[in-house]
Amino acid sequence: MNERMIRINRYLAGSGLGSRRKCEKYVLEGKVRVNGKEISDLAFKVNPGKDDVTVCGERVFYNEKSTVLVMNKPAGIVCSVSDELGRRTVIDLTREKGYNQRLFPVGRLDMDTTGILLITNDGKLTNRMIHPRYHVKKVYRVRVQGNISGSTVSTLESGVDIGGYITSPCSVRIIESGRGYTELEIAISEGKKRQIKRMFLSCGHPVIKLHRKSIGGLSFKDLDTGEVRPLSRDEERLLRKRIGLD
Repeated sequence: MNERMIRINRYLAGSGLGSRRKCEKYVLEGKVRVNGKEISDLAFKVNPGKDDVTVCGERVFYNEKSTVLVMNKPAGIVCSVSDELGRRTVIDLTREKGYNQRLFPVGRLDMDTTGILLITNDGKLTNRMIHPRYHVKKVYRVRVQGNISGSTVSTLESGVDIGGYITSPCSVRIIESGRGYTELEIAISEGKKRQIKRMFLSCGHPVIKLHRKSIGGLSFKDLDTGEVRPLSRDEERLLRKRIGLD
């Protein structure tokens, strides 16, 4: 247990936020929270595999020897490290596949959402992937109730109010329409909680099914549902280049 505990300034520096001195300043200024509690003690220790650490409200992750996996997430799997209700998680699935190091998902997919998910222990990569500043594109295939009009597509692409937040411009393409539902492809570069479902619901079209096709320009068409594998050297190099980590 103790070997997994590290000082908060080391954790923050290892997440790519800057030097330990700069990270100590974040702590002393009251900008750091661990599991929702403000931390001001520089001797405070955290568990990189379990504790939720935020700086100015943004979650940060400790960077160990880099491992980056890709999973084609099945429905019914919780996208978290652990689950208080005992439900099966994406980390349970990676362990079943033989990947036993401390890992965490990059961003979230809802329990009923399927598709491409990155899983890593690389804090700096995770921070870049989920921060809106880096405009990481994610492409989804979505089925919604009702027949969507061209004007609704334009509305979605321009940005919609999903409850106190206006979404950024995106691209939407209708694939099939009729028989009471519409199949679409939507590409976004941000990731608010349940964003796509909230976007379509705001236009009167509840989501029936949602699948992430690609992330960061990588689609992994060889990956069957439930499968997990490391990124190839070329895939990881391309991904890191796109988020400025090459």
